[in-house]
Order: sequence, then structure tokens, then C-alpha cells
Amino acid sequence: MEKLKIPRLELETFAQAGFKIPLFNIEHYPLDANHFIVKNRDNYPVKDYISPGRRQFFKIFHITSGTGVLTVGLHRYLMGTGDIAFLHPDEIMSWQTTSVETGGHFCLIHPDYFGNATHVLHLLRQYPYFKPSKAVIQLNEEQSTKINSYFELMVTEDAGQNDDKKQAILLHLQMILLEARRAGKNLADVAIPENYRYIHGFLNLLESSFQTKDPDTTVRIKNASEFADQLNVHPNYLNSLVKNQTGKTLREHIQERLLYEAKTLLLQTDWDIKTISYVLGFSEQAAFTSFFHKKEKSSPSVFRESAVTTLHI
Repeated sequence: MEKLKIPRLELETFAQAGFKIPLFNIEHYPLDANHFIVKNRDNYPVKDYISPGRRQFFKIFHITSGTGVLTVGLHRYLMGTGDIAFLHPDEIMSWQTTSVETGGHFCLIHPDYFGNATHVLHLLRQYPYFKPSKAVIQLNEEQSTKINSYFELMVTEDAGQNDDKKQAILLHLQMILLEARRAGKNLADVAIPENYRYIHGFLNLLESSFQTKDPDTTVRIKNASEFADQLNVHPNYLNSLVKNQTGKTLREHIQERLLYEAKTLLLQTDWDIKTISYVLGFSEQAAFTSFFHKKEKSSPSVFRESAVTTLHI
């Protein structure tokens, strides 16, 4: 199939629109994260990043000051004060700050946090705004103030020692969902740059390669040329584009994702090292151990033993 001839000037034009290069840091959520996290942006300033799928966490964030560009899947939103966003775990998303400061709150919620409160988890999974095409809601000043107060109450409860704090947090969370749904004013998305489509396409294909659901699954790691073929673009162009906007080459992204999957299997399954080696497509356990040690300066077994005691999930 003939490769598409994509003008390289498009990248320069995009970069001149007020963004810095590299645009994005690739961020995977920590494997030892708590099941529930809620923070004030005053203490945790937002940074520019792109997050591949399978984050495990639902994410909600509310802006009380500042502006930024949120991309969920292939839908791009120019967010401002009063907007609230709902991000599903399976979607590739990115954020770029376009103001000096941004204020507000964010929370991350792992499905396991809900425990017996399955009705709240069901509410979250059925919520209409955890979709790329409806991810951002515009709030008026009164609605924004009310939702901000619920976030502040969740922060207070989370930091407290009350026996029933989880129940209180879930009540405040439900009120946020209710108020946003009552507002019901979706922020219209805008066209995304063509370059971002290729970054999204590559990350989506890369993520889909790592569906390790059981020990009989074997990951087949594609090389850079194979990913480029699937996107119908020249490998050199795709590599240049990805490196310019993420700071890493295709090969580096592939190896980083392979390492992340290895850590996930080591910490979240009881599979032995030989099985994990097989699942990740290594010809033998020694090859996997060598790869892991080169990246982590530790063997897989030592990594598992040293990390398991600190894991929360």
C-alpha cells in the first residue's frame, strides 16, 4: 500500500500555536496507587502529559481557574474556568496547560474502591459523560461553586480518620455526578491536529498489543515499521513525529510499555517468572530477566519481593 505523503511543515505550524516541544510526557499510573485519590490543584499543579489506555482509574477533574486543552480519544476540548471533565479508564487522553496557573480539584477512583457500594460503581459505569464525545460539561458560576464545595468536602474526609469517611466520600461523589448531570451543557469539541491522530493511533495500537488476560496469552511485540504500516505512514516520519512530541522514539515507547506490562504482571498476578516471560513473548526466561535487569537494575523476582509489601492495589 502506498504511504501517505504528509507535509512535515504541519508539525512546525502546530508547534508555533503556543505549545512547547516535546508536547507530552507519557504517563502510566503508578501500580502502587491507592484506590481513591482526591487532591487540590493548589498542592498538585497540573502538568502536560498524555496517558495511554488501561489506567484502571476513572478520573474527574474540575477547573476553578485557568485554561487548558484536553483531548479524550479523538475529541479535543478547550477547557476554562468552571468546566468539569469525566475520563474513562480505557481512553487515551492528554492535557496541555494554556494559562500561567490552573486551580481546582481532581479525583481518581479505582473500581475496587467501591467494595459493597456496587450501586455507586454501576452509576459511574452508566454515567453518560464518561464518553469521549461528551467528556466535558460547562458549569455556570453557581454550579461550579457547588461542585467545588463537594470536592473540598471529599478532600477533608479523605484526610480525616472518621470510620464512615468512605460513605461520606461516596455521597459527595454522587452529588458531583448529580450536579454535573443537572447542568447538562456539553462543551463542544474542536478539530484535533492531524499529527495528534498519528500519535493517538500509535498509542492505541501499542496498548491493544498488551491484552494479557490469562497465562495462555502471548504478546506479540510489533516493531516500529509494523506500527507505521498499520497507520499507512512511513516509519521515519512516524518516529520523527512521535519523538518530537513525546521526547521518545517508537522503540523507546515499545520497550517502556513492555516493561510496564512486566511490572503489572509481577505485582498483580501470582504467575511465576517463566510464565510471565512466555506471556510477554520472550524466547526464554533468561532473555526476560536480562531485559528487566537492564531497565530496572533488579531481577524480576527481587522487584516482586521488594514491591509487594507496599502495594495497595
